[in-house]
Amino acid sequence: MTAEAEIHRTIETVFRMERAKLIAGLARMVRDVSQAEELAQDALVTALADWPVNGVPRNPGAWLMAAAKRRAIDGFRRNKMLRRKHEELGRDLEGVSDTSIEDLEAAMDDDLGDELLGLIFTACHPILTREARAALTLRLIGGLTMDEIARAFLSNEATISQRILRAKKKIAEAGLTFEVPRGPDRAKRLASVLEVVYLIFNEGYSATAGEDLIRPSLCAEAQRLGRILAGLAGEEPEVFGLLSLMEIQASRLHARIAPDGSAIPLNEQNRARWDHMLIRRGLLALDRAIALGGADGPYALQAALAACHARARRMEDTDWAQIASIYDRLREVMPSPVVDLNRAVAHGMAYGPDVALELIGEIEAEGLLDNYAPLPAARADSLFRAGRVAEARPHFERAAAMTRNIREREFLLKRAAQCGA
Repeated sequence: MTAEAEIHRTIETVFRMERAKLIAGLARMVRDVSQAEELAQDALVTALADWPVNGVPRNPGAWLMAAAKRRAIDGFRRNKMLRRKHEELGRDLEGVSDTSIEDLEAAMDDDLGDELLGLIFTACHPILTREARAALTLRLIGGLTMDEIARAFLSNEATISQRILRAKKKIAEAGLTFEVPRGPDRAKRLASVLEVVYLIFNEGYSATAGEDLIRPSLCAEAQRLGRILAGLAGEEPEVFGLLSLMEIQASRLHARIAPDGSAIPLNEQNRARWDHMLIRRGLLALDRAIALGGADGPYALQAALAACHARARRMEDTDWAQIASIYDRLREVMPSPVVDLNRAVAHGMAYGPDVALELIGEIEAEGLLDNYAPLPAARADSLFRAGRVAEARPHFERAAAMTRNIREREFLLKRAAQCGA
């Protein structure tokens, strides 16, 4: 590899690492996501021309930010927007001299962590749909291409591009400030941020459709976002609860899939294949959430459930009574029919399949999960464990017909076949 090619590779690596911070700082300055992306790209082009000649700067991230800010200020001048930017930035930019440009740059040099957190809160604003929030977060914070996002959610590039374009337009029309909200607004908006990150992780951990049961790259991206949040919002217990949940769940990813791509249920997984480094990281994050007073937060409770499985060296060592007890608490703080279903399964594992069948019957009577494949699958598994094998088969088949994931369908049909004719 030539020296110039090596520098170009360095520039691309640095830009990939710094891109989200650049966009965050620039968006806060110009109040426009699309313009911030363009300015960041301009800084990359400038670096590609400058660094091969003058060498890689000592602080490449700061160099890129300075180049982008200079470009933004030049744009303000050219477009005669100084007076409007005076109002937006709280600065008198009339008669800008070299000195006042330096002053402006200094005023913009707020903590980058706060700016990045502000961008995350804006990308996950509740005025956007969940799908738009997820796509915009992956684009702005994760740096994924439109094609990568489209493939992740089994969509096409044009649809994702339009979704992101509409989201940016909505943000601009709402006049959002790209800042971290304060007081009650922060707690309200944080819930939206965590929901988006968890949505991304869940789509990777258990794909809703398509040929792959899991998409590890999506899980990895959600974990990275969770670690960023933990670094920027270190006093928020639910941030650590979610991070703990994702780290522990991700530890089992590769043990869940057989070489042919088929599913391996929890009771058949080789626990030696679990990633124990991720488990340790997850348990530490859970300890942090509890230390911050968040033991009963929805994500912390779900992490505690995952921790029960992670601590069991063998399936038979699993403390199902404790898991059932945690589900009882989770049901209080996060009531939902899905939580009720998982609670029913846990109680069935702890106290027998007949208990599960009774609780599942109550859920079925409510009719809120009529099109949810895990409901007939849970009834089928409970019937199977109760020795009522013939009764279990049609429920496995019904669950298989309802799922949109090919691998999950194959697994459920295999369970149906085990029930005999």
